[in-house]
Formats: sequence, structure tokens, C-alpha cells
Amino acid sequence: MCVSDAMSTSELKCLIPDQKNWLAKVWIGIGAVLGLLGVVAGAAGIHVLSGSLDAGALGTFETAVRFQMYHAFALLFTGLLADRWRSRWTDAAGWLFVLGVIVFSGSLYGLALSGIGVLGAIAPIGGLSLILAWAALAITVLRRS
Repeated sequence: MCVSDAMSTSELKCLIPDQKNWLAKVWIGIGAVLGLLGVVAGAAGIHVLSGSLDAGALGTFETAVRFQMYHAFALLFTGLLADRWRSRWTDAAGWLFVLGVIVFSGSLYGLALSGIGVLGAIAPIGGLSLILAWAALAITVLRRS
């Protein structure tokens, strides 16, 4: 923390977050928000939507929640890993997890709530993003071994 009446140039640098720690905090923060929203969505699915959705739509909604929660934890882990071993692979994993959750879970939420079938065809794109994110995490660890 910089505290000074007259700040020098080197003191001003401490006001700018360290890139390594900054991106790690982003992944942890997004993971926490996705986890929070996943719990809210899951509760809504059980307490609000279970009476209005058919079994297939409710199953689709539950799949969206489950994958969102899995990958919320994956983003938390990515943030911890990035804080220790930040690389282009941890950066890629973080972005791919975020994209994957938005596209995969988002399209399934949309499908379950609206019944618009084309949304189900979009989900595999999100799934591919999640697969690539896991591969990027594996590469991060393997390159460090």
C-alpha cells in the first residue's frame, strides 16, 4: 500500500495491481459469482420452476446448474493456480471456462425456460470451450513438472 504526501514514480506503481495477482483475483471473483448464481438458480429450479416445467425441461435446467457449479469451482482453482503459476495457459483456461459456462449453461437455461430447440444446438460450443479449458489447465501443470 502506498501512503505518502508526495508520491514518487516508484510509489505510484504500487497503485497498479500486479498483473499476475490481478487476473488470479478475476478468476476467483468470477468463480465466486458463478457459484452464487448457481445456488440461486438451483434453488429457483427446485422451489419455483419444478411446478411449471415438465420433467425434460427441469432436467435440462438441472444440467445447466450442475455444470455451472462444477466450473465455478474450476474457476476458483484456476485463480489459485494463476496466482502461483500464471501463464498464457492459465489465462486461456480462465477465459475458456467463463465462455463455456456462459454458452453451455446459458443455452441450456434458455432451452429449459423457453423451449426454443435451437438453443440446445448451441450448447456443444460451450461444452467444447469447457473441454479446452480443462486441457489448458492440464498443460499448465504438465509444463511445470
